[in-house]
Amino acid sequence: MKKMFIILLSIGAFLQNCTQQKKEISKDKTDKTTAMKSIYDYKVESLDGKEINFADFKGKKILVVNTASECGFTPQYADLEKVSEEYKNKLVVVGFPANNFGGQEPGSNAEIGAFCQKNYGVTFPLAAKVSVKGDDTAPIFKYLTEKDLNGVKNTTILWNFTKFLLDENGKLIDSFISTTKPTDEAITKYLK
Repeated sequence: MKKMFIILLSIGAFLQNCTQQKKEISKDKTDKTTAMKSIYDYKVESLDGKEINFADFKGKKILVVNTASECGFTPQYADLEKVSEEYKNKLVVVGFPANNFGGQEPGSNAEIGAFCQKNYGVTFPLAAKVSVKGDDTAPIFKYLTEKDLNGVKNTTILWNFTKFLLDENGKLIDSFISTTKPTDEAITKYLK
């Protein structure tokens, strides 16, 4: 009888431990998937050393673009500026210079800023240079490219000038490859 009681106690303790572990695993999965609910959870350094707080853009759509100064797609800076100006009441464009593809953004933050101003008259916010792929991917680009974080889709950034459009609530709408210009109907249909 005593042995049976000890066995039952042991089984009860084992089952309780299993239930607790299951709850902890479930909570861990929930924490990871709900940790970042929108782009508003992010603050990044700007090109001039200040801060870009995405929460400041609540109520507007956001177009995030990884940029480069020496790329065949670099003239898209003009289109980004055009879209930024045309839809300024509804949209904020944020550029993220990155040197991940072909070494096409080798300059310092100051050099990038001077280039963008001189050649394209860029007035929209530019972040400090980041990495958009690999082990050192900036957290904001992990959010933008991983469905587990953004809740919409996985995106592989294949080259410079990949675009991510977010709605007025900070949720990802879609991503667009480099060849999709900022002025393309695929993007502007969301801005009208």
